[in-house]
Amino acid sequence: MATAFADEESIGVPAIISKKKQLLSSSLKRTSEWILSQDIPSDLTVHVGDATLNLHKLPLISKSGYIHKLISKPTTDSKIKTIDIKSIPGGIEGFEFASKFCYGVDFEITIENVALLRCVAEFLEMTEEYATDNLITRTEFFLQEVALTQITSAITVLHKSETLLPAAERVKLISRCIDSIAYMTCKDQQLSRSPLNDANRNSSGFNPKPIVDWWADELTVLRIDIFQRVLVAMKARGFKEQAFGPLVMLYAQKSLRSLDIYGRAKKKIDPKQEHEKRIILETIVSLLPRERNSMSVSFLSMLLRASIYLDTTVACRLDLEKRMALQLGQAVLDDLLIPSFSEDEVFDVDTVKRILTNYIEHEGDGSRLDYATDDDLISLPPTDAAQVGRLMESYLAEIATDPNLNIEKFIGLGELVPEQARFNEDGMYRAIDIYLKAHPSLGDVDRKRVCRLMDCQKLSREACAHAAQNDRLPAQTVVQVLYSEQQRLRDSSMYSASFMGGDSPAVSYQGTPVLSGTRYQSQSTNEVSRLQRENDELKMELFKMKMKMKESSGPLVYRETQASSTNAPRSVDKPPLPKKSFINSVSKTLGKINLFLRSDSVGTTKTRAKPPKDRRHSIS
Repeated sequence: MATAFADEESIGVPAIISKKKQLLSSSLKRTSEWILSQDIPSDLTVHVGDATLNLHKLPLISKSGYIHKLISKPTTDSKIKTIDIKSIPGGIEGFEFASKFCYGVDFEITIENVALLRCVAEFLEMTEEYATDNLITRTEFFLQEVALTQITSAITVLHKSETLLPAAERVKLISRCIDSIAYMTCKDQQLSRSPLNDANRNSSGFNPKPIVDWWADELTVLRIDIFQRVLVAMKARGFKEQAFGPLVMLYAQKSLRSLDIYGRAKKKIDPKQEHEKRIILETIVSLLPRERNSMSVSFLSMLLRASIYLDTTVACRLDLEKRMALQLGQAVLDDLLIPSFSEDEVFDVDTVKRILTNYIEHEGDGSRLDYATDDDLISLPPTDAAQVGRLMESYLAEIATDPNLNIEKFIGLGELVPEQARFNEDGMYRAIDIYLKAHPSLGDVDRKRVCRLMDCQKLSREACAHAAQNDRLPAQTVVQVLYSEQQRLRDSSMYSASFMGGDSPAVSYQGTPVLSGTRYQSQSTNEVSRLQRENDELKMELFKMKMKMKESSGPLVYRETQASSTNAPRSVDKPPLPKKSFINSVSKTLGKINLFLRSDSVGTTKTRAKPPKDRRHSIS
């Protein structure tokens, strides 16, 4: 006996206990196999949810502490026991895996079922206290050596764990998967962006756009709250925030693809699903990188449409509008055509007006600082007012076709377009013309209000020619257009006449003065003739407008004008005009153009005498 005790002390008590557990486990395995082979009647009934299983006590109590405690309770019937297992992770599927393990039936632990097996083993208390190499030990080994060593497998385990909450949180499976994913993604980012590549990019001045990583699509299967925890852990590990853009964009596109955000149809979405989508969208907006240009304008527009459709919080919508305002110069027309989900109007003009207002506020900020966050402050790039001006003119022309568009909204948005962003008024004139055509019932006062949005002096010649014959414009606007064109022609004529009256630049040159002067005078004569023809055409248009205004003033005034004009001598080519009127004063002013367009002025330029030779170089 003394020798036996000495041998046990030399081997060690833990080793002896481990050896005894292995022998017991092997014996129980053989017992389980014998029970299955001999078809011994069951002595235990297990209720798991709606399912009922007839099993044997010995294999279960040998590896499950939970079942051992239930069976150990005193009862009147010692032959057959009935136990009810409630709230087991995975339901009947999880218990079947555990019972197979207890009976010694071989099955494979995979990435797909390891999360379920780990949670079930924890629930049934399948620890080393009851059997060696029990289910908890098996699953932990697989997690550490296989599942959590690769990004894709860790994401799969995390996704499977979402259906096992809160059991997965109790075994810290969620947090372990998230930490492994964050560590491996940051490591992958560091390897893909080596110092050598960074040096090459910096030397070439090329800043590539963020590329969607190969594992990004795997993250889109996660729940939004788990996805958010993963991104927070990645940021804590040092993952670059600007690289979050493609991840968030990919997740949003997959989770919000079922929404009808581009049409005006009535909502066809279940209230529960609408609530879930609303939470997803608000979380996505909170995860957007703060760096400018990290997200495209079209993607921000898509989120804004979804925000209006799902009726998210005001803070969420204002955040998206402010982000769009910072990148308004990069937007296209489709990005602003946000549908109105009300029955009154086709497009949401109020939202676009707020976006333009934010843009003007940031553009007018002298410090050029725009979007402040807790830890950064971003500045606007050089002004892109010209692109914004053209964009807003195109938007006005598009919404002008809506017959239900309020005139106050149209004018209010048109007045916000900065003047420095409009090099000419052709785009604004086009929008005004479309609006007047789509709203023929507008009164003269309202049509004048709409036409005040454009500056007639900035219209091109093509736009002036169209406006002069446009019956939808008020008469006062047409007169302003004609007057502006006459003023432009007069300035051009004065410049040409003054240039022809002095010494030609070719004459002062000592090479071939005669030939150069003749060529220049010929070109100037052709230009003056063309301007004279255009002047005559505009005068005729102005005369037609005068006649229309006289006809609209009443027949009595027209007859009196005719009677008063019979006593005065009439010219063959000039019709009678009222003596005291605005049109008469304009016509007198415009008639002075003839002083610069007379044909004899060209002849005088050609025959101008040169100064005497003795005074040609005099300084007196």
